[in-house]
Amino acid sequence: MRTRSALAAAAAALAAATCLTPATAAAAPRQPYEHAPARACSPSVRIDGFSDALDKTTFQGAFVGNLSALAADGDGTVAALSDRSQLFSLDVRQKGLGAPSATPVRVVDLADEKGGPLDSEGLVVDRDGTRLVTSETEPSVRRYGKDGKLLGRLPVPAALQVAPAGRATANQTFEGLTLQPGGRTLIASMEQSLAGDGPDAAGRPLVRLQSWQRHGRQEFALGPQYAYPVDKGLGVAEITAAGDGRLLVLERGFTAGVGNTVRLYLADPRRASDVTAVTNLPGGAGTRPAGKTLLADLGACPSLGATARQPQRNPLLDNIEGLVVTKRTGGALRLLLVSDDNQNPAQITRLYSLTVRLPRP
Repeated sequence: MRTRSALAAAAAALAAATCLTPATAAAAPRQPYEHAPARACSPSVRIDGFSDALDKTTFQGAFVGNLSALAADGDGTVAALSDRSQLFSLDVRQKGLGAPSATPVRVVDLADEKGGPLDSEGLVVDRDGTRLVTSETEPSVRRYGKDGKLLGRLPVPAALQVAPAGRATANQTFEGLTLQPGGRTLIASMEQSLAGDGPDAAGRPLVRLQSWQRHGRQEFALGPQYAYPVDKGLGVAEITAAGDGRLLVLERGFTAGVGNTVRLYLADPRRASDVTAVTNLPGGAGTRPAGKTLLADLGACPSLGATARQPQRNPLLDNIEGLVVTKRTGGALRLLLVSDDNQNPAQITRLYSLTVRLPRP
């Protein structure tokens, strides 16, 4: 989501996001790292490095910023989606516990059916190399070729449409998108709750995760919908498949004069109820949301010498929106994250490399 001129409103809405509650803090798994303890963000997460090399740069006349999503591409590059209707391909490299480096090698423009711009936020590179891209405008999920040609569009439930067509709030819709292993299940995450959806018993707002499913070569059709409890004052900025049916969920918020709060959770929708037919969450006693486990509050990571251009609890932080798994090895995941600078001089396009060890299901 672009911060735009809404920082003041966001600050009021997100002022509660200042600390971990005892309940979420207790949920962190106990799997300490044997190596590089000075880089530990939590018992499960280690920061390997960061890079500001892309910040305020251009490539073939395009501004390399406003990056809202990352996805692994079949040619070994990382696709990086700008929320200003552009899709970059990055050559990303990293040696050991060092800063990730990224060099743009391609950029294509994206547009809607009328040639208009997108508020493009979520990205998946499908098995055939085509790109699935969400836009918060309607919201929508569109399919594009590698050249940026529009190929089609997936159905979206009426309730998830922005009011007055549906119950969603403008600029608070499909922020994340991921494809589960096997390529049969696609999931998009709403950033904030629908009008009429209440909190869970712990007072956490409930957002909806919409899935699509397909068989063989068919296009995706609407699948189950799940409820996910997001921390008070935060929103779901990104989701990505963990590789075993679970999801990595990036929750993010901003408080003016204080900075960003960014937390990484592990969520499991496999035992959650299908809430497609539940008009108002949380639903009845038998309605189960997706469970979640805190992996790390990224504000607890060592800063590694990072600097910030606006107040931050930890100068390492900025408006982190993109997340992709770049490597799986020895039971650990190597993650690449990116911040959306909103083309704002006070913000930074920053890449982060993390290593995560997941608790067992």
